[in-house]
Amino acid sequence: MSSLQRFLGDSPLRVLIKLLVVSFLVGVVMNTFGWWPADVFRWFADTLRGLWEMGFAAIDRAAAHILVGAAVVIPVFLLIRLLRMRRE
Repeated sequence: MSSLQRFLGDSPLRVLIKLLVVSFLVGVVMNTFGWWPADVFRWFADTLRGLWEMGFAAIDRAAAHILVGAAVVIPVFLLIRLLRMRRE
């Protein structure tokens, strides 16, 4: 088996025929729904951008929860520590 066949996974002619058949089927489906390659790439980019922004929004919300909780927890912690120091 040549290095080209190893890379392609089959003979070049068979791979070409498979790619033509799959390309035809994908083209039929895309034309049926009115999709174009640019639309697919734009949808993919928008999805990645949305995930990216959602990730940072989640970090922002988590940080807000931590700060709100810390506004109560830290003074209580310090008060407890001070009261324990007086007893010792």
